[in-house]
Amino acid sequence: MKLTGAKAETFLRAPDPAIRVVLVFGPDNGLVRERVTRLVKGVVADVNDPFRVAELTPAILKDDPARLADEAAAMALTGGRRVVVVRDAGDSVSSLFQGFLANPMGDALVVVEAGDLGPRSSLRKLFEGADTGAALASYGDEGGSLAHVIQEELKNAGLTPDPDALAYLMENLGGDRRLTRAELQKLALYMGEPGRVRIEDAQACVGDTASLSMDDLALATADGDHATAQRVLDRLFREGTHAVPVLRALSRHFQRLHFAAGLMGQGKSADQAMAALKPPVIFKAADRFRRQLSRWPADRVGRALEVLIETETECKTTGMPAESLCSRTVMQLARAAGRR
Repeated sequence: MKLTGAKAETFLRAPDPAIRVVLVFGPDNGLVRERVTRLVKGVVADVNDPFRVAELTPAILKDDPARLADEAAAMALTGGRRVVVVRDAGDSVSSLFQGFLANPMGDALVVVEAGDLGPRSSLRKLFEGADTGAALASYGDEGGSLAHVIQEELKNAGLTPDPDALAYLMENLGGDRRLTRAELQKLALYMGEPGRVRIEDAQACVGDTASLSMDDLALATADGDHATAQRVLDRLFREGTHAVPVLRALSRHFQRLHFAAGLMGQGKSADQAMAALKPPVIFKAADRFRRQLSRWPADRVGRALEVLIETETECKTTGMPAESLCSRTVMQLARAAGRR
């Protein structure tokens, strides 16, 4: 069974009892871990209960293939249903799970945690086509889902973001659910008491994270500085950032350029167009953004956005290396910025 969108959230709230094994995978490591924890807590109140929660790894299963069935069939000494969590899974365990899905042992819920798995992944295909298994993809928050996470986390601290502050937070967060929550918790500590979060508060507290590297990449790409863009991109990849959040960060920057270019096409000056952007362009990048508006007329930046969408689709559907696809697109856009 393949779980996406609303179906995924519905399943997390009330898992189908016929599903014995759930594969949680994707480039957003924080969201993967959060969903694994939710599934475990749906069965066991204490995720650290050694009698009801067992953790395995591919290395353990390689040495002892029968361990999965043994743990799934074991009875908890304290009573209650058990959970078996398999961490850091990959295609190397596909054959083992193929046999288990065909004949699940015991009544334990088995949760399989994995990183990003391409469409050709044997493990992903196995779970997407299984009757007793489900595959739950976890991609970085964006749009409505990101806004919901931000508002939910701030609401828990008694905080409500102003529209400008929410827009700024959405611009600078979202690549990793765990990092997003950590940054919002830091903002709550900064605020100190319930109330409204202004954009000045958000800018003062959130932003000195990996998202700044995303900003550096977007600015260098739109400048036509391919060498700098590639260095930043390489650093992001070394830090474990997946190509999809990178492409979405680039898209947000080019969407802002497209909006401003459209206003200039209506007769607004560059400064007037930039003043209409929400959140506003940060002071240190204002001159660069202004120069980029002269490089990127509306039709060219529109084509850039098409290229970014096409590349994200390729990353998710072709099975080609996502990092290579992303690097190719960064080079293509940087070259386009150099043409007049």
